[in-house]
Amino acid sequence: MFTGIVAAVGRIESVEPERAGDPDAGVRLTIEAGSLGLDDVAIGDSISIQGACMTAIEIKGNRFTVDVSRESLNHTVGLEVPGDVNLEKALRANDRLGGHLVSGHVDGLGTVTRFAPVGESHELRVLAPQSIGRYLAFKGSVTVNGVSLTVNSVNDRADGCEFSINLIPHTVEVTTLRHLREGSKVNLEIDVIARYVERMLSASATSHSH
Repeated sequence: MFTGIVAAVGRIESVEPERAGDPDAGVRLTIEAGSLGLDDVAIGDSISIQGACMTAIEIKGNRFTVDVSRESLNHTVGLEVPGDVNLEKALRANDRLGGHLVSGHVDGLGTVTRFAPVGESHELRVLAPQSIGRYLAFKGSVTVNGVSLTVNSVNDRADGCEFSINLIPHTVEVTTLRHLREGSKVNLEIDVIARYVERMLSASATSHSH
């Protein structure tokens, strides 16, 4: 589990196919960890990369390596090319929970419809698929590229659900969200509490129908 509080911005330095010429093969990423600090990270530990939970298979100095399956590549963005990535180490039992509980499993891709300064802050609007929109709520939590954020408004549309977020300057400065532009694709993870609420409601409806 993670918190969605980005600990550092690292960089994917290399992307190597696991099996040359095989379109179904995954890739091996070598990532420079920036200021993350890998002293307490062991092989087999989980690290969130742009909101996707990956397992460290090799650690050398300030770099670590992960294998990303083709399935993961098909359902995420930002893991297939070199570039900046948001990084967070897995939550320990005694850590302070600064954001919200995040699993590191990307639920779908959103498209940025607006990213612009508003006073001191930035407004970020994202169009999410309808399958995700049902889980978004005013003042609820959502994870965008691994960053825990609070939803400011929700607008259901024919082509999906557009939600807006107010980004404080600090969040823009210390995460890869600063690179976003209109049309950018982003990794989205819904709040785990929303999953449980839906499960309880659906289970309740099923039991009442018998």
